[in-house]
Amino acid sequence: MTVARPDDLLLSIDCGTQSVRALLFDPLGNLVAKSQLALDDYVVEQPGWMAHDVDGFWAASARACRQLWLDRPELAARVRGVTVTTQRGTIMPIDAQGNAALPALVWLDQRRAAKVPQIGVAWRTAFRLAGVADTIRYFQREAEVNWWAENEPAAWARTHKVLLLSGLINWKLTGEFVDSVGSQVGYVPFDFKAHAWAKPSDWKWQALSVRREQLPELRPVGSTLGRVSAAASTATGIPAGTPVIAAAADKACEVLGSGCLEPHVGGISYGTTATINVCTRKYAEALSFVPPYPAALPDHFDSEVQIFRGYWMVRWFKEQFGDRERNAAQERGVAPEALLDELVAAVPPGSLGLVLQPYWTPGIRHPGPDAKGAIIGFGDAHTRAHVYRAILEGLGYALRDGRERVEKKTGVALTELRVSGGGSQSDAALQLTADIFRLPASRPHVYETSGLGAAIDCAVGLGLHADFPSAVRAMTRVARTFEPDARNAALYDQLYEQVYQKMYPRLAPLYARIRAITGYPARD
Repeated sequence: MTVARPDDLLLSIDCGTQSVRALLFDPLGNLVAKSQLALDDYVVEQPGWMAHDVDGFWAASARACRQLWLDRPELAARVRGVTVTTQRGTIMPIDAQGNAALPALVWLDQRRAAKVPQIGVAWRTAFRLAGVADTIRYFQREAEVNWWAENEPAAWARTHKVLLLSGLINWKLTGEFVDSVGSQVGYVPFDFKAHAWAKPSDWKWQALSVRREQLPELRPVGSTLGRVSAAASTATGIPAGTPVIAAAADKACEVLGSGCLEPHVGGISYGTTATINVCTRKYAEALSFVPPYPAALPDHFDSEVQIFRGYWMVRWFKEQFGDRERNAAQERGVAPEALLDELVAAVPPGSLGLVLQPYWTPGIRHPGPDAKGAIIGFGDAHTRAHVYRAILEGLGYALRDGRERVEKKTGVALTELRVSGGGSQSDAALQLTADIFRLPASRPHVYETSGLGAAIDCAVGLGLHADFPSAVRAMTRVARTFEPDARNAALYDQLYEQVYQKMYPRLAPLYARIRAITGYPARD
């Protein structure tokens, strides 16, 4: 083990959906410096499409690093290692000259392939008997490589490598086509149980228009991917030769950075996609045939349930109904979310019976492709404040449902929650989460939990901490804990069990009819 020095720094490059951040942590988990650049130059050629310039991701990451040294240039020499965590599922093709063959397709992109590779009859039969033929078809149509093969055949033919966003940044840093096992979340031929590229006999090679030689080499979380090249040093200001350590995808790093090392500690992320995760050694599919993703811990899995539009719904409400708060926030020099919390406080728990089902975007297997959002229980006493609180409560109900699915599959009951993501800054959201789950809900000591999780991977990889448990003890802690209110919890139990849990089964036939009549959402 290498002894950590008080002035050692760990650099996390965190490239999310809305921004890229360069974050400097010390070995005790303190955020020493931060630089952030907005990612607002996505290209939307038509509704539902979302692309981004490949080089733009790297340029923003490099610029964010350079900004760290502008005011404090002495910090660069203290960096012991650098690591990368990124948004999941964003993918890009690179040609043999190292140029982008096509723009990157972002995880929110909804284009779908019409023609997909033919899977062998034996696999098709097995999928049909297992009742997952539609899921496999969805997987094939969603896969970006299949869309490229069908719609951009010339560019696809000259594609040398296919990289996730993490692979792009790690390649730009080291000059090597290498990526972390922990970052492999997307429509790629990855074996989620073995944490490796799928074996040649795996059905995914038949389902996807990609070859093994087009994919980067994979290395375990905490291992050395390479060293910062001279070119990368010039671009970023990071000293050449600095080790680049394998981390994991942003949600996995959030879980680790929140201190969720054991399966009885649930990690909730109130981000663009809201999730509930537990980190476990057990391969446990919370939803059948939807694999647990690699954790930011070697040989571990994150059993996860997603609510696709999650805390995006807060932004949706703010944009559609929050003019008053936006204007007042500008006048008072505060964030609109602070004023939205005042709306929550003005409404009693349970929103006077207004119950929201947060399926503004349907799921793959749960709740299903026909699902829609719903709000029931309106009366003349309800205002937009009730609607806003119902959004937060609906997300809580949906994540509680996810908790029950995770507990059933892992066999471990949750005893506490750690909450991260943008919504974690809301005291109202933390309190109602504690009440709905009947569990203490804690806010970590730093907001940048994905960057901190990556820094933990880096610290262990460099030997600054002996192992992951000691690193988590040293680098994570709780800032504030919200205890459940027994009275509110009893009310939420009734609404959840007697109303929310019955909504989808009763509304599902109507959703199917709506889809058949209107064509929205479009059928595969």
